[in-house]
Amino acid sequence: MRVSMTMSLPRQPSSATHARRILTTLLSLTDAGEDTRANLAVVISEACSNAVVHADPGTTVDITISIDDHICVLEVRNRGNTPDNTTLDAGLPAPLTIGGRGLPLIAALADTATFVTGPPNQVLLRITKHLTDVGAAPSR
Repeated sequence: MRVSMTMSLPRQPSSATHARRILTTLLSLTDAGEDTRANLAVVISEACSNAVVHADPGTTVDITISIDDHICVLEVRNRGNTPDNTTLDAGLPAPLTIGGRGLPLIAALADTATFVTGPPNQVLLRITKHLTDVGAAPSR
């Protein structure tokens, strides 16, 4: 199954809730397990909340959700700056030291997460999560 959706949300705290609801609705159409869906709900909430906090005033938070077979890719974009051109990977052994709890949670729950280089004054966080329970063999 392939599902893709792009949305622009206002730079306000309730946008994280809206993004989470939309993602969980899309994931309910898949065979992704409950834990995977819950982890992705936390990930998009944190990513969107960070974008709202760090975006330039008067701008939007743009989110793309792509579900393609067994992979979910989330892209959260805002107009602002990446802290020190930070790159984060879920497999980093050292604790993340920038900001609060959002990036460490995202890194822990995602398969990959990275800031993508783009136009100046734009931040794009791309997050990938395998839908691990999809296509699992039935228990006997």
